[in-house]
Amino acid sequence: MLQTGQDMLTPWRTQARSIAGLLSRLEGRHPAFEAARTLRGTLETFGHAGITHRRPDFGIGPVRVGNRLVEVEERVVAATPFASLLHFRKDVDVRLPRVLVVAPMSGHFSTLLRGTVQVLLQDHDVCITDWHNARDVPVEAGRFGLDEFIEHVMRFIAEIGPGGHVLAVCQPVAAVLAAVALMAEDRNPASPRTMTLMAGPIDTRQHPTEVNMLANTRPIAWFERTLIDRVPWRHPGAGRRVYPGMMQLAAFMAMNLDRHMKAHHHQVWHLADGEVAKAAMHRRFYDEYFAVMDLPAEFFLETVQTIFQEHALPRGRLTWRGRPVRPEAIRRTAVMTVEGERDDICGIGQTMAALDLCRSVPVTMRRHHLQTGVGHYGVFSGRRYAQAIYPRVREMIQAHEG
Repeated sequence: MLQTGQDMLTPWRTQARSIAGLLSRLEGRHPAFEAARTLRGTLETFGHAGITHRRPDFGIGPVRVGNRLVEVEERVVAATPFASLLHFRKDVDVRLPRVLVVAPMSGHFSTLLRGTVQVLLQDHDVCITDWHNARDVPVEAGRFGLDEFIEHVMRFIAEIGPGGHVLAVCQPVAAVLAAVALMAEDRNPASPRTMTLMAGPIDTRQHPTEVNMLANTRPIAWFERTLIDRVPWRHPGAGRRVYPGMMQLAAFMAMNLDRHMKAHHHQVWHLADGEVAKAAMHRRFYDEYFAVMDLPAEFFLETVQTIFQEHALPRGRLTWRGRPVRPEAIRRTAVMTVEGERDDICGIGQTMAALDLCRSVPVTMRRHHLQTGVGHYGVFSGRRYAQAIYPRVREMIQAHEG
């Protein structure tokens, strides 16, 4: 049903872009068309506001390493039907700390962390989990739930090899903590030296946000009945049960609807007034924001139930394939948690709860940083991240590098 609605809007958006282009060419040739600048801006804004399911490119250009600019080459170094391990290779002579960035599987592609990666690349050898759109994964590939997610994290940490570091952003922090705990209990030589958890739900009982409360307003059967759909026939994953990315996007936008409405209203005037730089910035952001991916139904439902409703991890009841997950088994991996003062998705204290769960880690190897003045996305992107948060993450990694 959601896809049908988008399909119906597609020709209208195409027509709007065509008319806007025509008006743009006519402006300046005849005074009558100067009055149509606002109409052109409106049409162009509408024409580019469509939702897509195509993964954007990372497009990370040269990064500064030391005193020189270095080109970045993307390479897939491991893959499953559900994810690829993407390495941002740089041709440098020095050995840099190896960091695995675990991206959220929450409706947007891993490219949402482009800024996170670009800053990390200055001082680190970086890989990222590039989760695949569930609508593109054939049913024959099997299920993908929370157990499979944790398994992928362990596999990709092992691919990084002994002596690596792991950094998780938002939704996957609980799965990453579970993966590191399981590896520690097994004395896996690839257990990371450090684990940085950023703005994610370890214990959502702490200062619950609107997102947390919504997850507890209905039984899990309601979520399955109301929010789960099947992939349309024309896609590779036809028939797979998914939580559509469009629904997640709608939920995110509803939380700050006024802000998004104002942004698009301003875009009309940016285009009408010829403010090219501001219009381009708006378009870059929303091209990324409106690129959504569907989530496997099992993963979505199990995450809602296990992490948000049952609080299984902080209550000591989380299991992986029937095996208890014991964060207290972690002894040699340093732990850092990062939160944002104005985060309306992950409340203050929800991520920091990991420090208490990792009670076998020496106090000197546990750190917390609360960044003032930033919301959820400011924890891992933007100026405050680059100037205030990243230096602390870098210091944490360097302190345990060798």
